[in-house]
Amino acid sequence: MSPSSPATARARLVSRVILAAGLAAAVVIYFVNGSPNASGFELEESKKYLRDVEVVGGKANLLATQLRHWFSGLWHGRSLAFTVAVLSVLAASAYEFLATPLPAHTEGEASRKDT
Repeated sequence: MSPSSPATARARLVSRVILAAGLAAAVVIYFVNGSPNASGFELEESKKYLRDVEVVGGKANLLATQLRHWFSGLWHGRSLAFTVAVLSVLAASAYEFLATPLPAHTEGEASRKDT
């Protein structure tokens, strides 16, 4: 198959559609949503809460709590827009990589490799 085969062209078109739809959705999410907590105060970020978590469960519990809080924050507000954008780029890249057919094996290449 040549680089301009119908399967390659279709894979590029579909990956571009996936990328355009994902980035358009990310832009809409970014402008529609504000910050997740408008007051600016979150209990999970207070020094007393973090100290209590560390006393009860140690450094591992503190790290796990902060990781869980960070991960749950990816799915709210404007950070959701960045998450959608990154996921759409990854999905489009993966689709194009997996859907593009491999180049055809020619007889001339096999004879050069044997020598």
